[in-house]
Amino acid sequence: MFNIRFAKDYLLHRIKAKNRHGIHSPFVYRLVDTIIYDSSAKKVYTDVENIRKDLLTDDRTITVTDLGAGSHINKNNQKKVSDIAAHALKAPKLAQLLYRLVADIKPNNIIELGTCLGVTTIYLQKAAPQAKVYTLEGSPETAAVAQQVFNKAGLNTIDLVIGNFDDTLSGVIDGLDKLDFIFVDGNHQKDATLKYFEWCLPKVHENTLLIFDDIYWSEGMKEAWAQIKANPQVTITVDLFWIGLVFFKGGRVKEDFLVKI
Repeated sequence: MFNIRFAKDYLLHRIKAKNRHGIHSPFVYRLVDTIIYDSSAKKVYTDVENIRKDLLTDDRTITVTDLGAGSHINKNNQKKVSDIAAHALKAPKLAQLLYRLVADIKPNNIIELGTCLGVTTIYLQKAAPQAKVYTLEGSPETAAVAQQVFNKAGLNTIDLVIGNFDDTLSGVIDGLDKLDFIFVDGNHQKDATLKYFEWCLPKVHENTLLIFDDIYWSEGMKEAWAQIKANPQVTITVDLFWIGLVFFKGGRVKEDFLVKI
C-alpha cells in the first residue's frame, strides 16, 4: 500500500511541479537556477562520497534504537552498518543539494535532527566551516559510528547530541539566540514534526531556512507539511517532493512552489 500511495504522490508532483522557467518569484527563481539546479562537480563531493564508500563496506552489526516512525525497508533493529549506509543515508544528489543550500545562506548555526551515520552532517559542516553544527541522534550505537566517522574525517567541531529529540532539541534551541539552518530528518510522525517546527518558531528570522525531509513519507507527514505551509510566520515554501524548504522572508506575499528535481 505504501509503494502505491508513494508512487501516486510522486507522479502527481511531477505533473504539477515546475522547473525554473515556470517560476515568477525572483527569489525562488534564483534559488532554483543557481542552487537547486547547480550540477557542477565540486571536490568536496568526492571527499565525502569516499566516506560513504567506506561505510558501504562496513560489515559491523549494531543495534539501532528507533524512536520514530521506523523504516519502510528493514524493521529489524540488528543491522549491518553497510545496510544502513545503503538504505538510510541521504542519496548523494540530496546530500549535495543540502550542501549547496547551506553554502548559499552561510549560517552561523546548524541543527540536524537525525545524524544516522554522519555523512549528511559532514556535508553540512563543510558547506559552512564557520558554523556551529549540532546533530541529534536517538540511537546510541548509530551515533557511536557517526562519531568515529567525524573523528576519522578530522571534524572536532560537530556537537553530537544523543537521545530522544523530545528531550534534546529544546535544550539546543534554548542555547542559541536565533536559528539559522534546521534540517529535520528524523521521527517522521505528524505530531512530532509539528512539535519540533513549533519549538523553532520563536527563534527564526528573515534568513532562517528550515528543511523537512520525507514530506510524503505518510499521510501524517503530508498533513504536517500542509500545516507548516499554512503557518502565518511562513512566507515561502518550496516542495521538492523529497524535501520541503521553509522560508520566513518578511514583506512578501505568501507563496508555495512545487519544483521538479
